[in-house]
Amino acid sequence: MFTLTTERKILTTSVFCVVVVVFVSFVGQGECQTTTPPPPPCSSYKSCDTCVPHAKCLWCITSKNCTEYPVSWLLPPASVCQLSQARWGVCWLNFEALIITLAVLGGSILISIAVCCCCCCCCKKRRSRPDRDEERFARKREEIKQRAEDRKVERMARHDEIRRKYGLIGDSDHPYSKFENE
Repeated sequence: MFTLTTERKILTTSVFCVVVVVFVSFVGQGECQTTTPPPPPCSSYKSCDTCVPHAKCLWCITSKNCTEYPVSWLLPPASVCQLSQARWGVCWLNFEALIITLAVLGGSILISIAVCCCCCCCCKKRRSRPDRDEERFARKREEIKQRAEDRKVERMARHDEIRRKYGLIGDSDHPYSKFENE
């Protein structure tokens, strides 16, 4: 019995050591990565096609130079480059047109979302209570049923009156009752 528990402890210890070695080997591989060299400065780019693919660079057509995008400003100031002459992202679209296009698209998306939300809310409210037209049609239907019921009662009364008149109903209180043979 003593050897069984000893063997079990050795086996458990061996499995634990293997797990630790595998874990350390995976963690150790992540630390062996090398860092990439810093990208060249924007001023080293000499054409629009090489400048604008970099998000941090801005090409100015009038001065024909590539400068760092002034991240402290939302829009580049006129001292760096005029908006109509600045290129960022693509060479064929000036920065001013890019801003206008993005503003129109963003506004359209926001308006579409607002309209969808309003429509969903209105439709939800409309479904929760009966519509005026539905209420009006239900009242008319009820009135028509009531008139039909009244006409049916009147018709049955007339038929019963005719039956009594001609003695088709065994009623002794009317003057035209049948004479009984005695």
